[in-house]
Amino acid sequence: MRVRAAALIAALAVSGCETLSYYAQAIGGHLALIGRARSVTELLADPAIPGALREQLALALRLREFASRELGLPDNDSYRQFADLARPYAVWNVFAAKEFSVEAVESCFPVAGCVTYRGFFDRADAERYAERLRIEGFDTVVLGVPAYSTLGTFADPLLSTFVGWPEAELARLLFHELAHQLIYVKDDSSFNESFAVALEREGVRRWFSASGREADLRRFHEVRERERSLAQRIGATRAELRALYASGLAPEVMRERKRVVLEALAADPLFRNFANRQQIAPNNALLASFATYQQRVPAFERLLTQSGGNLERFYAEVRALAALDRPARDRQFERYEIGMSTTLR
Repeated sequence: MRVRAAALIAALAVSGCETLSYYAQAIGGHLALIGRARSVTELLADPAIPGALREQLALALRLREFASRELGLPDNDSYRQFADLARPYAVWNVFAAKEFSVEAVESCFPVAGCVTYRGFFDRADAERYAERLRIEGFDTVVLGVPAYSTLGTFADPLLSTFVGWPEAELARLLFHELAHQLIYVKDDSSFNESFAVALEREGVRRWFSASGREADLRRFHEVRERERSLAQRIGATRAELRALYASGLAPEVMRERKRVVLEALAADPLFRNFANRQQIAPNNALLASFATYQQRVPAFERLLTQSGGNLERFYAEVRALAALDRPARDRQFERYEIGMSTTLR
Protein backbone atom coordinates (compact mmCIF):
# COMPACT_ATOMS: atom_id res chain seq x y z
CA MET A 1 0.00 0.00 0.00
CA ARG A 2 1.20 3.49 -0.75
CA VAL A 3 0.62 6.16 1.81
CA ARG A 4 -0.74 9.31 0.38
CA ALA A 5 -1.51 12.66 2.18
CA ALA A 6 -5.12 13.71 1.78
CA ALA A 7 -5.37 16.93 3.70
CA LEU A 8 -4.63 20.44 2.60
CA ILE A 9 -1.04 21.13 3.47
CA ALA A 10 -1.14 21.39 7.20
CA ALA A 11 0.86 24.56 7.32
CA LEU A 12 -1.56 26.38 5.10
CA ALA A 13 -4.06 25.84 7.87
CA VAL A 14 -1.94 26.02 11.00
CA SER A 15 -3.37 27.48 14.14
CA GLY A 16 -1.64 29.93 16.42
CA CYS A 17 -0.39 27.12 18.65
CA GLU A 18 1.80 25.68 15.91
CA THR A 19 5.43 26.60 15.77
CA LEU A 20 6.64 29.22 13.35
CA SER A 21 9.22 26.80 11.96
CA TYR A 22 6.54 24.27 11.04
CA TYR A 23 4.47 26.98 9.41
CA ALA A 24 7.47 28.22 7.43
CA GLN A 25 8.62 24.81 6.17
CA ALA A 26 5.18 23.86 4.93
CA ILE A 27 4.35 27.16 3.26
CA GLY A 28 7.81 27.33 1.74
CA GLY A 29 7.71 23.70 0.65
CA HIS A 30 4.42 24.07 -1.15
CA LEU A 31 5.39 27.31 -2.86
CA ALA A 32 8.66 25.75 -4.00
CA LEU A 33 6.75 22.80 -5.41
CA ILE A 34 4.26 24.97 -7.28
CA GLY A 35 7.10 27.11 -8.57
CA ARG A 36 8.50 24.09 -10.41
CA ALA A 37 5.25 23.31 -12.24
CA ARG A 38 5.00 23.61 -16.02
CA SER A 39 2.02 23.07 -18.31
CA VAL A 40 1.79 19.47 -19.52
CA THR A 41 0.49 20.67 -22.88
CA GLU A 42 3.58 22.83 -23.31
CA LEU A 43 5.87 20.01 -22.22
CA LEU A 44 4.33 17.63 -24.74
CA ALA A 45 5.10 20.17 -27.46
CA ASP A 46 8.73 20.47 -26.32
CA PRO A 47 11.00 18.22 -28.45
CA ALA A 48 13.59 18.17 -25.66
CA ILE A 49 11.31 16.19 -23.33
CA PRO A 50 12.47 12.53 -23.08
CA GLY A 51 10.21 10.02 -24.78
CA ALA A 52 9.45 8.01 -21.63
CA LEU A 53 8.34 11.12 -19.74
CA ARG A 54 6.32 12.28 -22.73
CA GLU A 55 4.43 8.96 -22.80
CA GLN A 56 3.68 9.10 -19.08
CA LEU A 57 2.49 12.69 -19.22
CA ALA A 58 0.20 11.86 -22.14
CA LEU A 59 -1.13 8.86 -20.20
CA ALA A 60 -1.73 11.04 -17.15
CA LEU A 61 -3.79 13.47 -19.24
CA ARG A 62 -5.91 10.60 -20.59
CA LEU A 63 -6.47 9.35 -17.07
CA ARG A 64 -7.29 12.88 -15.97
CA GLU A 65 -9.97 13.20 -18.65
CA PHE A 66 -11.37 9.76 -17.83
CA ALA A 67 -11.62 10.70 -14.16
CA SER A 68 -13.91 13.64 -14.90
CA ARG A 69 -15.83 12.12 -17.80
CA GLU A 70 -16.45 8.61 -16.48
CA LEU A 71 -16.02 8.87 -12.71
CA GLY A 72 -17.62 12.26 -12.13
CA LEU A 73 -14.51 13.64 -10.45
CA PRO A 74 -13.74 17.38 -10.50
CA ASP A 75 -12.86 18.88 -13.89
CA ASN A 76 -10.39 21.59 -12.93
CA ASP A 77 -6.74 22.52 -13.43
CA SER A 78 -5.33 19.85 -11.14
CA TYR A 79 -2.92 17.39 -12.78
CA ARG A 80 -2.56 19.44 -15.94
CA GLN A 81 0.89 20.68 -14.90
CA PHE A 82 4.07 18.79 -14.06
CA ALA A 83 6.77 19.47 -11.47
CA ASP A 84 10.11 17.67 -11.23
CA LEU A 85 10.98 17.62 -7.53
CA ALA A 86 14.35 15.87 -7.80
CA ARG A 87 13.57 13.84 -4.65
CA PRO A 88 11.83 10.50 -4.00
CA TYR A 89 8.76 11.84 -2.16
CA ALA A 90 6.67 14.98 -2.10
CA VAL A 91 6.40 15.00 1.69
CA TRP A 92 7.14 12.77 4.66
CA ASN A 93 4.31 12.07 7.07
CA VAL A 94 4.87 11.39 10.75
CA PHE A 95 2.33 9.12 12.46
CA ALA A 96 2.41 8.69 16.23
CA ALA A 97 0.57 6.57 18.80
CA LYS A 98 0.89 6.11 22.54
CA GLU A 99 2.89 3.13 23.80
CA PHE A 100 -0.27 1.22 24.68
CA SER A 101 -2.71 2.45 22.04
CA VAL A 102 -3.39 1.59 18.40
CA GLU A 103 -5.07 4.94 17.74
CA ALA A 104 -3.13 7.65 15.93
CA VAL A 105 -2.41 10.92 17.69
CA GLU A 106 -4.17 13.68 15.75
CA SER A 107 -2.96 17.11 14.68
CA CYS A 108 -5.71 19.67 14.22
CA PHE A 109 -5.82 22.61 11.80
CA PRO A 110 -8.59 25.12 11.00
CA VAL A 111 -9.06 24.24 7.31
CA ALA A 112 -8.08 20.59 7.04
CA GLY A 113 -9.51 19.72 10.44
CA CYS A 114 -7.91 16.99 12.54
CA VAL A 115 -5.70 14.54 10.67
CA THR A 116 -3.81 11.49 11.87
CA TYR A 117 -0.38 12.63 10.72
CA ARG A 118 1.85 15.65 10.36
CA GLY A 119 3.57 16.31 7.03
CA PHE A 120 7.02 17.74 6.30
CA PHE A 121 8.65 18.70 3.02
CA ASP A 122 12.10 17.76 4.31
CA ARG A 123 12.77 14.26 5.60
CA ALA A 124 15.24 15.52 8.20
CA ASP A 125 12.53 17.74 9.69
CA ALA A 126 10.16 14.77 9.82
CA GLU A 127 12.76 12.57 11.50
CA ARG A 128 13.54 15.25 14.09
CA TYR A 129 9.86 15.62 14.94
CA ALA A 130 9.43 11.84 15.17
CA GLU A 131 12.48 11.54 17.42
CA ARG A 132 11.08 14.20 19.74
CA LEU A 133 7.87 12.20 20.06
CA ARG A 134 9.81 8.97 20.63
CA ILE A 135 11.69 10.61 23.50
CA GLU A 136 8.29 11.49 24.99
CA GLY A 137 7.32 7.80 24.85
CA PHE A 138 5.30 7.58 21.64
CA ASP A 139 5.57 4.96 18.93
CA THR A 140 6.30 6.76 15.65
CA VAL A 141 6.76 6.02 11.99
CA VAL A 142 7.92 8.27 9.15
CA LEU A 143 6.42 7.42 5.75
CA GLY A 144 7.36 8.92 2.42
CA VAL A 145 4.39 10.27 0.49
CA PRO A 146 4.47 10.68 -3.31
CA ALA A 147 1.53 13.12 -3.54
CA TYR A 148 -0.83 15.23 -1.48
CA SER A 149 -4.07 17.04 -2.17
CA THR A 150 -4.89 20.69 -1.52
CA LEU A 151 -8.57 19.73 -1.81
CA GLY A 152 -9.07 21.87 -4.90
CA THR A 153 -7.75 25.04 -3.26
CA PHE A 154 -4.82 25.01 -5.67
CA ALA A 155 -4.16 23.28 -9.00
CA ASP A 156 -2.25 20.22 -7.80
CA PRO A 157 0.42 19.23 -10.34
CA LEU A 158 1.64 15.88 -11.54
CA LEU A 159 4.91 15.15 -9.75
CA SER A 160 8.09 13.33 -10.67
CA THR A 161 7.57 11.27 -7.50
CA PHE A 162 4.79 9.28 -9.17
CA VAL A 163 4.33 10.19 -12.84
CA GLY A 164 6.62 7.35 -13.96
CA TRP A 165 4.65 4.67 -12.14
CA PRO A 166 3.01 1.73 -13.94
CA GLU A 167 -0.34 2.56 -15.48
CA ALA A 168 -2.56 0.99 -12.82
CA GLU A 169 -0.67 2.66 -9.98
CA LEU A 170 -0.67 6.05 -11.69
CA ALA A 171 -4.41 5.73 -12.28
CA ARG A 172 -5.02 4.81 -8.67
CA LEU A 173 -3.13 7.80 -7.38
CA LEU A 174 -4.86 10.32 -9.65
CA PHE A 175 -8.33 8.93 -8.94
CA HIS A 176 -7.55 8.85 -5.21
CA GLU A 177 -6.36 12.43 -4.97
CA LEU A 178 -9.25 13.74 -7.09
CA ALA A 179 -11.66 11.84 -4.83
CA HIS A 180 -10.49 14.05 -1.97
CA GLN A 181 -11.47 17.10 -4.00
CA LEU A 182 -14.95 15.64 -4.52
CA ILE A 183 -15.80 14.68 -0.93
CA TYR A 184 -13.80 15.52 2.17
CA VAL A 185 -14.91 15.48 5.81
CA LYS A 186 -13.07 17.51 8.41
CA ASP A 187 -11.81 15.56 11.42
CA ASP A 188 -12.25 12.07 9.91
CA SER A 189 -9.10 10.85 8.16
CA SER A 190 -10.32 7.26 8.02
CA PHE A 191 -13.49 8.29 6.18
CA ASN A 192 -11.58 10.41 3.67
CA GLU A 193 -8.84 7.92 2.91
CA SER A 194 -11.06 4.85 2.82
CA PHE A 195 -13.50 6.55 0.44
CA ALA A 196 -10.62 7.52 -1.84
CA VAL A 197 -9.16 4.00 -1.78
CA ALA A 198 -12.53 2.44 -2.63
CA LEU A 199 -13.03 4.88 -5.48
CA GLU A 200 -9.51 4.48 -6.86
CA ARG A 201 -10.05 0.71 -7.09
CA GLU A 202 -13.37 1.11 -8.85
CA GLY A 203 -11.84 3.70 -11.16
CA VAL A 204 -9.01 1.41 -12.24
CA ARG A 205 -11.46 -1.43 -12.81
CA ARG A 206 -13.51 0.81 -15.10
CA TRP A 207 -10.41 2.17 -16.85
CA PHE A 208 -9.21 -1.28 -17.90
CA SER A 209 -12.72 -2.58 -18.58
CA ALA A 210 -13.47 0.34 -20.91
CA SER A 211 -10.77 -0.84 -23.31
CA GLY A 212 -11.33 -4.57 -22.83
CA ARG A 213 -7.93 -5.12 -21.23
CA GLU A 214 -8.79 -8.30 -19.39
CA ALA A 215 -5.20 -9.35 -18.66
CA ASP A 216 -4.41 -5.99 -17.06
CA LEU A 217 -7.65 -6.17 -15.10
CA ARG A 218 -6.79 -9.65 -13.80
CA ARG A 219 -3.37 -8.45 -12.66
CA PHE A 220 -4.96 -5.50 -10.92
CA HIS A 221 -7.41 -7.78 -9.12
CA GLU A 222 -4.50 -9.97 -7.99
CA VAL A 223 -2.75 -6.93 -6.53
CA ARG A 224 -5.96 -5.85 -4.83
CA GLU A 225 -6.43 -9.29 -3.27
CA ARG A 226 -2.90 -9.18 -1.86
CA GLU A 227 -3.66 -5.76 -0.42
CA ARG A 228 -6.83 -7.10 1.18
CA SER A 229 -4.93 -10.01 2.69
CA LEU A 230 -2.35 -7.62 4.13
CA ALA A 231 -5.09 -5.34 5.46
CA GLN A 232 -6.76 -8.30 7.18
CA ARG A 233 -3.45 -9.42 8.70
CA ILE A 234 -2.63 -5.97 10.01
CA GLY A 235 -6.21 -5.47 11.18
CA ALA A 236 -6.03 -8.70 13.17
CA THR A 237 -2.79 -7.59 14.81
CA ARG A 238 -4.29 -4.22 15.64
CA ALA A 239 -7.33 -5.90 17.22
CA GLU A 240 -5.09 -8.23 19.22
CA LEU A 241 -3.09 -5.31 20.57
CA ARG A 242 -6.21 -3.27 21.31
CA ALA A 243 -7.47 -6.12 23.48
CA LEU A 244 -4.09 -6.40 25.17
CA TYR A 245 -3.96 -2.69 25.98
CA ALA A 246 -7.47 -2.85 27.46
CA SER A 247 -6.62 -5.87 29.62
CA GLY A 248 -5.39 -3.95 32.65
CA LEU A 249 -2.17 -5.97 32.85
CA ALA A 250 0.95 -4.44 34.32
CA PRO A 251 2.88 -2.23 31.87
CA GLU A 252 5.92 -4.51 31.83
CA VAL A 253 3.71 -7.49 30.95
CA MET A 254 1.93 -5.59 28.18
CA ARG A 255 5.27 -4.36 26.86
CA GLU A 256 6.60 -7.90 26.52
CA ARG A 257 3.41 -9.26 24.94
CA LYS A 258 3.34 -6.31 22.55
CA ARG A 259 6.87 -7.20 21.46
CA VAL A 260 5.88 -10.80 20.74
CA VAL A 261 2.80 -9.79 18.73
CA LEU A 262 4.73 -7.27 16.64
CA GLU A 263 7.59 -9.69 15.99
CA ALA A 264 5.08 -12.21 14.65
CA LEU A 265 3.72 -9.59 12.26
CA ALA A 266 7.23 -8.58 11.17
CA ALA A 267 7.98 -12.21 10.27
CA ASP A 268 4.89 -12.57 8.07
CA PRO A 269 5.85 -12.60 4.35
CA LEU A 270 2.85 -10.42 3.52
CA PHE A 271 4.08 -7.73 5.86
CA ARG A 272 7.75 -8.06 4.91
CA ASN A 273 6.98 -7.39 1.26
CA PHE A 274 5.19 -4.17 2.25
CA ALA A 275 7.62 -3.02 4.93
CA ASN A 276 10.78 -3.53 2.91
CA ARG A 277 9.74 -0.81 0.45
CA GLN A 278 10.06 1.87 3.12
CA GLN A 279 12.38 -0.01 5.50
CA ILE A 280 10.02 0.15 8.45
CA ALA A 281 9.23 -2.09 11.41
CA PRO A 282 5.75 -2.62 12.86
CA ASN A 283 4.65 -0.60 15.86
CA ASN A 284 1.46 1.06 17.09
CA ALA A 285 1.98 4.10 14.86
CA LEU A 286 2.34 2.01 11.72
CA LEU A 287 -0.77 -0.01 12.54
CA ALA A 288 -2.67 3.23 13.11
CA SER A 289 -1.46 4.67 9.80
CA PHE A 290 -2.61 1.56 7.96
CA ALA A 291 -6.03 1.74 9.59
CA THR A 292 -6.40 5.33 8.38
CA TYR A 293 -6.29 4.15 4.77
CA GLN A 294 -7.98 0.76 5.04
CA GLN A 295 -10.38 0.61 7.98
CA ARG A 296 -13.55 1.72 6.16
CA VAL A 297 -12.75 0.49 2.65
CA PRO A 298 -14.96 -2.65 2.87
CA ALA A 299 -17.89 -0.50 4.01
CA PHE A 300 -17.50 1.89 1.07
CA GLU A 301 -17.19 -1.03 -1.33
CA ARG A 302 -20.38 -2.53 0.10
CA LEU A 303 -22.11 0.82 -0.31
CA LEU A 304 -20.98 1.00 -3.94
CA THR A 305 -22.40 -2.47 -4.55
CA GLN A 306 -25.68 -1.50 -2.88
CA SER A 307 -25.77 1.53 -5.18
CA GLY A 308 -25.79 -0.84 -8.14
CA GLY A 309 -22.44 0.49 -9.32
CA ASN A 310 -24.11 3.83 -10.06
CA LEU A 311 -21.52 6.42 -9.08
CA GLU A 312 -23.98 9.30 -8.87
CA ARG A 313 -26.07 7.32 -6.40
CA PHE A 314 -22.94 6.19 -4.56
CA TYR A 315 -21.70 9.76 -4.16
CA ALA A 316 -25.11 10.82 -2.85
CA GLU A 317 -24.94 8.08 -0.21
CA VAL A 318 -21.37 9.05 0.70
CA ARG A 319 -22.39 12.69 1.09
CA ALA A 320 -25.26 11.59 3.32
CA LEU A 321 -22.75 9.73 5.47
CA ALA A 322 -20.49 12.77 5.50
CA ALA A 323 -23.35 14.93 6.77
CA LEU A 324 -23.80 12.80 9.90
CA ASP A 325 -22.00 13.63 13.11
CA ARG A 326 -19.03 11.37 13.87
CA PRO A 327 -20.77 8.96 16.31
CA ALA A 328 -23.74 8.45 13.96
CA ARG A 329 -21.40 7.98 11.00
CA ASP A 330 -19.36 5.39 12.88
CA ARG A 331 -22.53 3.49 13.81
CA GLN A 332 -23.58 3.46 10.18
CA PHE A 333 -20.20 2.10 9.16
CA GLU A 334 -20.54 -0.65 11.73
CA ARG A 335 -23.81 -1.70 10.12
CA TYR A 336 -22.15 -1.94 6.71
CA GLU A 337 -19.21 -3.82 8.13
CA ILE A 338 -21.38 -6.53 9.70
CA GLY A 339 -23.20 -6.99 6.41
CA MET A 340 -26.50 -5.27 7.12
CA SER A 341 -28.27 -3.92 4.06
CA THR A 342 -29.24 -0.35 4.82
CA THR A 343 -29.48 3.00 3.09
CA LEU A 344 -29.40 6.56 4.28
CA ARG A 345 -31.96 7.93 1.86
